[in-house]
Amino acid sequence: MAQTFDVCIRGAGIVGRTLALLLARERLRVALVAAPRAPDTQSDVRAYALNGNSKQLLDALRTWPDAPCVTAVKHMEVHGDVDGSVHFDAAAQGVDALAWIVDVPALEQRLAEAVRYQPQVEVVAEPVVAPLTAICEGRASVTRAELGVDFDITPYAQHAIATRLRCELPHAQVARQWFSPQGILAFLPLEGEDGHSVAVVWSVHQGEVQSWLDADDLAFTQTLMEISQGSLGTLELQGPRMSWPLQQATAKRWCGPIPGTSQARTPTSWVLAGDAAHNVHPLAGQGLNIGLADVQALARILRTREEWRSTGDLKLLRRYERERKAGLAPLGMAMDGLQQLFTRSEAPLQTLRNWGLRSFERSGLLKDWTARQAMGLER
Repeated sequence: MAQTFDVCIRGAGIVGRTLALLLARERLRVALVAAPRAPDTQSDVRAYALNGNSKQLLDALRTWPDAPCVTAVKHMEVHGDVDGSVHFDAAAQGVDALAWIVDVPALEQRLAEAVRYQPQVEVVAEPVVAPLTAICEGRASVTRAELGVDFDITPYAQHAIATRLRCELPHAQVARQWFSPQGILAFLPLEGEDGHSVAVVWSVHQGEVQSWLDADDLAFTQTLMEISQGSLGTLELQGPRMSWPLQQATAKRWCGPIPGTSQARTPTSWVLAGDAAHNVHPLAGQGLNIGLADVQALARILRTREEWRSTGDLKLLRRYERERKAGLAPLGMAMDGLQQLFTRSEAPLQTLRNWGLRSFERSGLLKDWTARQAMGLER
């Protein structure tokens, strides 16, 4: 007898697997489409900064990675290109950590194991028919394109370069970021409280990215040392360099009927989540947090639906779309504004942005509210 499913999820990355596990807890039958992956030819150097809401979600699913694959951030420093700076401290906020830096491969492995042992989820090679198709394929989603959904993209003249560094000095659980003429540089602490390693995300002008990917190790690390003002001493490359173009993007529609099924006995619908629905600049490290908040909201709305409503009911899906678009808009505008402000070299703007950082550092309630927003503690 053919298996029937309540939801088909296209995309088996972190967002797709998390959604599958959330829906399985509600006794929904889920088909998770996992395309064959080419063998990895190099180490994965990516790391994510996850906030308290994301940690709570992954803890509840029993997929939070073990130490030393997770490092709590106790302090955060943001430095301007002159003398402006902002500092955040976990103790001052009354929390154990401002964020947690998580190794991507470790998190993917925990999610894959949880899916493997979840009987409500079946991993399939091809899409199957279900009342709802959730599209979690990432920024280059093929299914979104096939459905003709407009994806409004604002390309930035920057690429992100990611790698890992071994540092002479311990990172002391501090996340550091510098806005400089050479781009926006972030050091994310790794390997626990006594670690000497950091994950690097460096946003550079698109015309320079290839030269930095090809640069010898010494020239590359020496430049990072200069931008970071020698804060962690001598730096040594600990992994390969990878890059990707940066953009801000939002899908015009996040849900709709699947073409050709409106007259069917059971109409089917689609919905977007994660990077298939939106992209933001990585300077605040909120991309995956937003994607996990998407699937959390979608799962909650499906859980609380009336019994007679299908999982593909467009009234439910439009409720999800309105909620998540409203939540994303202020963050997207803030990230875009900061990116535009800190990539301009005009002297008046340089003065303005460093004055702004100094003023924000002294702002009290505004600074505390911003910190709690980033930690996922304010809704």
